[in-house]
Amino acid sequence: MRVDDRAWQTPPMRRPFSQVDVFTSIPYRGNPVAVVHDAAGIDDAAMLRFARWTNLSETTFLLPPTDPAADYRIRIFTPVSEIPFAGHPTLGSCHAWLEAGGGARDAGLIIQECGSGLVRVRRGADGDLAFEEPPLLRGGPVDEPTLERITTGLRIPRDWIVDAEWADNGPGWVAILLSSAMEVLAIDPGTVDLDIGVVGPYAPGAEAAFEVRAFFPLNGATVEDPVTGSVNASIASWLTRSGRATPPYLVTQGRALGRDGRVLVTMDDAVTIWVGGSSVTCVRGEVEL
Repeated sequence: MRVDDRAWQTPPMRRPFSQVDVFTSIPYRGNPVAVVHDAAGIDDAAMLRFARWTNLSETTFLLPPTDPAADYRIRIFTPVSEIPFAGHPTLGSCHAWLEAGGGARDAGLIIQECGSGLVRVRRGADGDLAFEEPPLLRGGPVDEPTLERITTGLRIPRDWIVDAEWADNGPGWVAILLSSAMEVLAIDPGTVDLDIGVVGPYAPGAEAAFEVRAFFPLNGATVEDPVTGSVNASIASWLTRSGRATPPYLVTQGRALGRDGRVLVTMDDAVTIWVGGSSVTCVRGEVEL
């Protein structure tokens, strides 16, 4: 007689669930994140299994903080692993936490705890949220063999790349600068083996200053992320430090996928980069986990 494996598992609980579209005020035009509320008691394997099932770029789990300075804690999972930080899940999770009645000690500044530490999230008068650029785990120039891997994966000429820099603030990004937004939109990638952020400027007077695209490998295929907070944060720091950008400015991302993400980059005291935008809840309900 076969033993049912489910008999050995902790019975699931009904937990509130949100699916939030980030970097847009218009539903289904940004980047969605799945958010499980009241996630205490869910083990690592169940979190990963659910993230794989949602099949979104990230799924987050809201938990009580372990750091007394934090208002809440999240764990962030891709369909294949847990990651310490990601931008649009940070904003989407904060939006869901506030919408569910979460109360921050400072109404204008929420403190999120995640794998990379404490992240400050600022709430504007219009309700939009912005996260403070997290510290880089890896920066600096990109060697020529890596650039060859990038050009091969993206199927672009080497002379399209104006500059490149490691931009890893958690997911592992390497950033490349092209000469124009049109070149960015023209990319038709092959198979990439790195997490790659691509940026190119629009002509002066355009609505947005830059177009960004983000590509990463998943199960042997190349995936394009619709709108990416983490890579926009590290690219913003790079472009600002190198004198190529002056916040505030607007970035568009997702146009190659039929989305219309809007990322606002601002700066405090000529030092601190903030990356933000609107979020809207598209799904509310419960899940059994």
